[in-house]
Amino acid sequence: MKRYIFIISCFLLLSVFSPAWAQSVPGNYIVIYYFHTTFRCPTCYKIEQYTQEAVEKYFDKEIKAGTISFKAVNVEREKNKHYVKDYQLFSKAVVISMIKEGKEVKFNNLTKIWEYVRDKEKFYEYITTETTKYLEGVK
Repeated sequence: MKRYIFIISCFLLLSVFSPAWAQSVPGNYIVIYYFHTTFRCPTCYKIEQYTQEAVEKYFDKEIKAGTISFKAVNVEREKNKHYVKDYQLFSKAVVISMIKEGKEVKFNNLTKIWEYVRDKEKFYEYITTETTKYLEGVK
């Protein structure tokens, strides 16, 4: 009986640790940011929605493994203002950031999101193509 309790306890303990925990350890991964301000128009909300949907739809395995994460960031909040300078932001933006050994090594501001926002499939394709390029660099 004690053995079964021990096994169940170990199982429960291991199940607590998720891929999000694994990602917090320095390593190789990609962060896909959607940068916005407090005020957003319907198109801005659509960009966030499409980006998150594309990432979750096409990179579910990588999200669960902690290799990719999506973050929506309000650059008007004091703690996030540095991103405007860090990524030379001039409008709402989607930025892919590659992290290797815990440090950002490169990033790409996906400026064509504004061009593709009216075509969901092209938008998805753009996000997935650019993300795949970065994913190859962290493997």
